[in-house]
Amino acid sequence: MKNIKKIKQLLILVIAMTGAFISCKKDEQPNNGVPRIQYVRVTAPESSDSLLVSAGQGNLVAIIGENLENTVEVWFNDQKSSLTSTYITSTSILVSVPSPIPTVITNKLKLVFANRDTLLYDFKVSISEPLVSGMENEYTLTGDIATIRGDFFYEPLTVTFAGGATGELVSVQDKIIKVRVPAGATPGQVTVKTNFGETKSDFWFRDNRNIFISSDPFTGWWNASFVVSSPGAGDPPAINGNYIRVKKAIGAWSWMEIAGGPPDAMGDISKNVPDEAILKPADYNLKFELNTIKPYNGNVLKINVGLSNDFNANEYRWMPPYDTKGEWQTVTIPFEEIVKAYGAPLAVSAKGYYSRVWFHGPGDLDCDMSFDNFRIVPKVIKK
Repeated sequence: MKNIKKIKQLLILVIAMTGAFISCKKDEQPNNGVPRIQYVRVTAPESSDSLLVSAGQGNLVAIIGENLENTVEVWFNDQKSSLTSTYITSTSILVSVPSPIPTVITNKLKLVFANRDTLLYDFKVSISEPLVSGMENEYTLTGDIATIRGDFFYEPLTVTFAGGATGELVSVQDKIIKVRVPAGATPGQVTVKTNFGETKSDFWFRDNRNIFISSDPFTGWWNASFVVSSPGAGDPPAINGNYIRVKKAIGAWSWMEIAGGPPDAMGDISKNVPDEAILKPADYNLKFELNTIKPYNGNVLKINVGLSNDFNANEYRWMPPYDTKGEWQTVTIPFEEIVKAYGAPLAVSAKGYYSRVWFHGPGDLDCDMSFDNFRIVPKVIKK
């Protein structure tokens, strides 16, 4: 009987010790209960092994670690995320990167816990550098307001012109910057800089490259009388020396040349179309500045450029309507569209190229349109 009693006591002791041991194991926490972030990953199950060191605005990410259950705040840079309690466990937090743009860039992910302790982790929010796609008028005058189009224009922001002068910001939106052109701005690229990077434009401000029809001086066969040398009352302001103003009624199917001619009449300017543009038209644009006092709402503006032998009957046709409402604007036409209209590839010519701009098409046009700076320029400036 005594032996049975001893055995029972021994069993109770063993059970008690085992329970205490198990209890100790349960009470033990990983990393001694100290919160730790091990990594951040995407949330898609099929990509759960894709670890992240950065993520874009609005992206959902999973923060993986230990002892995270008491997290009450998650910050990316200086922006606080919105938390859902059911997405917080001891080993993970599901959270979206805030969409608002941070003002202070720390490249840190910060957790705040219920006891107000914090935990930092290196993590970058990927925010796009500025995208600069174009300027409404590449020949905006000094002191006037230039409109730059693009994306990711996040303040604080600066616009610097070739020559080093910085423009005065008038207004900034996500896709449009209005900036006053400073004194000292020279022909060349425009640089837009934010906290997230800087971008040089692929266009040139006051682009003086590869002009093949100009009025400084006027050359060619047709209509030197259209040239405006000293703008008076009612004339558009000069943006680059002389310009062409066509102010007359043009009847349907009337044939009226504006400017141009063969190489021997145009002079050295006829050689300004780059060989690379002739060989790779898709890499280039035709650009010119236009000012419509009256809308271009009838007839057809036809264009020849880059022809090595003679004028082409299969001209490019720039169709109406178009209205700049009395302001100068830059018109851009992909050069490959012009070449496609010819129906045959171009050929390089050391003697220069035939060029012509004229009206001929259906519809009467009460024309009051001014033109300047016909040029062939690259779409992208190579780094």
